[in-house]
Amino acid sequence: MTSIRLRGMTWDHPRGYDPLVACSALYKEQEGVEISWEKRSLQDFESFPVEELARQYDLIVIDHPHAGQVAREGCLYPLDQPGFSAQRRSMLASSVGLSYQSYVFGGRLWALPLDAATQVQAWRPDLLGSAPETWEEVISLARAGKVVLPLRAPHSLMCMMTLAANLGWQAGGRGEDFMPHALGELVVGRLAALLSHLDERCFSLDPIAALDMMAESDDIACCPLVYGYVSYAHPGFRPHRLAFADIPCLGSSGPLGSVLGGTGLAVSARSRHREAALGFAYWITSAEVQRGPYAAAGGQPGHGAAWLDAAVDEAANGFYSQTRATLEGAMLRPRHDGYMDFQDKAAHCIAEGLLDKALPGRIVENVNRIAHETRSP
Repeated sequence: MTSIRLRGMTWDHPRGYDPLVACSALYKEQEGVEISWEKRSLQDFESFPVEELARQYDLIVIDHPHAGQVAREGCLYPLDQPGFSAQRRSMLASSVGLSYQSYVFGGRLWALPLDAATQVQAWRPDLLGSAPETWEEVISLARAGKVVLPLRAPHSLMCMMTLAANLGWQAGGRGEDFMPHALGELVVGRLAALLSHLDERCFSLDPIAALDMMAESDDIACCPLVYGYVSYAHPGFRPHRLAFADIPCLGSSGPLGSVLGGTGLAVSARSRHREAALGFAYWITSAEVQRGPYAAAGGQPGHGAAWLDAAVDEAANGFYSQTRATLEGAMLRPRHDGYMDFQDKAAHCIAEGLLDKALPGRIVENVNRIAHETRSP
């Protein structure tokens, strides 16, 4: 009997790669299905067309804002298939914030929550007495040269959206501006106020680079908005262990509005072994695997049962308990067909405007213009 061999594509970081390799080895022992994993850069993960990956791989780790595009292209296999309804009910009931719902689009489920994340705050307990709780506290800390903020596309847009949502903003509907002018001007102004004290290298940093900078020297004590990476909370991953906390607030409603991230595991519609790939996808995203071998191999689980597991949390220095409020209050990015084009163009527009010290109102005008130009008919 010929064993089934699948190819998978994930992203290039121990958090995104190591647990898939470890769990795949275990799955091969149990089910006889062999899965080989390849990885792409974080930048590619955030922007590379899923349709192209679906031609080459059986299993693909994706970002939820691709949902509208993949629904139109038909390149992924809908995962709401018969026989797995009990597992889906468990995932939905245990979803950390909107992690499960983020992969539902057009009435179909396009991926299973593999990894849950949102913008949170990273800090160094050995350099600070506590994590800042307000944006003004972050600006004060930045004056001492102790703050970094990753602003490489798409993260300039993510920061703008998080701060606006913390003030109560929700993305506009079809035909509307992306963000009200007055609110956008206020948010960009507060970003600019922080950036006046930061190194321009921030515009070339993604979250991994920013966290490495914090964990490998004593220069930086706080990163106020960064996608959480549990790897840095584990002892020995880098020279210095990081702690994570809820986002510092610009508004008065607590840590609400952080832009949801994380990853989902999808199955290619072109796979010759779709049922085998589907079986693995449900297995690795189950509560038992997520809080067991997946977390033990350095994964950041997408299943809520793992986030509530005391042993998993303790091993990660409280990463899950200290950031869960932010994740539960996180917002979904727009997912319509055309959003990915907007995200890329708007993020570059914001970064260039901030770097050039353009008027905040002008940056907001340009973002709203891009939103209208990229919105699908």
